[in-house]
Amino acid sequence: MARFQLVAFSLILISSSLLDLALAKTLKRDVKALNEIKASLGWRVVYAWVGDDPCGDGDLPPWSGVTCSTQGDYRVVTELEVYAVSIVGPFPTAVTNLLDLTRLDLHNNKLTGPIPPQIGRLRRLKILNLRWNKLQDAIPPEIGELKSLTHLYLSFNNFKGEIPKELANLPELRYLYLQENRLIGRIPPELGTLQNLRHLDVGNNHLVGTIRELIRIEGCFPALRNLYLNNNYLTGGIPAQLANLSNLEILYLSYNKMSGVIPSGLAHIPKLIYLYLDHNQFTGRIPEAFYKHPFLKEMYIEGNAFRPGVSPIGFHKVLEVSDTEFLV
Repeated sequence: MARFQLVAFSLILISSSLLDLALAKTLKRDVKALNEIKASLGWRVVYAWVGDDPCGDGDLPPWSGVTCSTQGDYRVVTELEVYAVSIVGPFPTAVTNLLDLTRLDLHNNKLTGPIPPQIGRLRRLKILNLRWNKLQDAIPPEIGELKSLTHLYLSFNNFKGEIPKELANLPELRYLYLQENRLIGRIPPELGTLQNLRHLDVGNNHLVGTIRELIRIEGCFPALRNLYLNNNYLTGGIPAQLANLSNLEILYLSYNKMSGVIPSGLAHIPKLIYLYLDHNQFTGRIPEAFYKHPFLKEMYIEGNAFRPGVSPIGFHKVLEVSDTEFLV
């Protein structure tokens, strides 16, 4: 009986919430913004956006990709997901008037031009996904004003300029994807102060500098699991202090201009699974400790200047315990 009452009560709450959403009026600000976006987008999106109210009106459902919720006497747009529909043209600035957005996903389209600085107005945004477009110019520092942001996907675009250090002002950020752009300069060491950052990918850019500079702040990157620095112009060696990033699972350094010997302390990162060192200018031997690591599955080393025993250039050599010729 109690279980029946609980189910009935839950159904009443759900019905009440749906009724509130249906009876509430959509905030005029959001209606205006979505209709401006509708006017600027291609037919692939517009054909599914019927009516004037993006949250639905009468018998008309909410527009495809639009999620609304009730706040007081009004409905507001909280999520906008319009991806993989070949949107062509500049980033729709009207999006920045949807001040209650928590998710904005426009990935895999053909958006061009810059991200407008007004993006900083979306203070409730948690997920910003703009990857796989043709966006250009610098990454606006105003993104650093999105204090609730947890996921930032800007990869596979044509962004240029430096990585703004203002991204270090995002206390909740967990995933930062900046790979496959035209970014230059050094990676801001301030990113190391992000206490929740788990994944950092800046691969396939034109970045310079050293790992020592990147991790110079004491206690940096405490939660980082995956660090992708591949296909850039990084120089210098691997500092022993890198082993202080004790949560690292993937370290991807391939195709840089790094040099020096591999510190044995790196093998003491307890959760390390994948280590990519290939196509740099590393020398010396591989410390024996790597062969005894309980979790290390792959270590790619070709294309360096290690002592005799390194496999020929052209295919990845996966180190195994049997590769005794590399031992110090």
